[in-house]
Amino acid sequence: MRVMVADDAALFREGLARLLADAGFEVVAQVGDARALLDRIGQDPPDVAVVDIRMPPTHTTEGLDAARALRTSHPGVGVLVLSAHVEPHYALQLIEDGARGAGYLLKERVADLSELTDAVRRVAAGGLVVDPSVVAQLVGRKRARSPLDELTDREREVLTVMAEGRTNQAICRRLFLSPKTVEAYVRAIFTKLGLHQGADDNRRVLAVLTYLRG
Repeated sequence: MRVMVADDAALFREGLARLLADAGFEVVAQVGDARALLDRIGQDPPDVAVVDIRMPPTHTTEGLDAARALRTSHPGVGVLVLSAHVEPHYALQLIEDGARGAGYLLKERVADLSELTDAVRRVAAGGLVVDPSVVAQLVGRKRARSPLDELTDREREVLTVMAEGRTNQAICRRLFLSPKTVEAYVRAIFTKLGLHQGADDNRRVLAVLTYLRG
């Protein structure tokens, strides 16, 4: 799998590239700013771009802006945005734009190689990845009356894990449930949120967005 890394901190960029290479990924480019990333992707698109959210010149949202631009120019390129802080509004902006092949992960997760590589692979496969800390903060918000109020506690637990971008199999392992039980909960969630038509992948994304928006 071909990966590009964009981060203006040279030591972090080199370290991340080395971790990915040691895990079996082909790191085809390392760049220090969003403009260089977009140029390199235009020349030779990778499977995934791993992008720092803050890069030159303003160190605000250059990485996020580049990720959103790629959703239009190169929808087949997965984008994993790394952030040093829990910023739920940025995570929502990213996944609302395309909601496929997109992820938002805290930089501290890089220390867990299995977490990092799993996120890269899921994004490459068109999946959605949201850092558990972001999900937890969004869950803690006070909410107005919404369709989510119709969910049982167990259905809400299933949707919480789904919001991290996990598959049904991963939900089974996390909550110690059988595959048939998880399937039943997922169907109930779709029904209660009014998601009656369309492919399951699309309904999962819509369910997650409903949940995160609250």
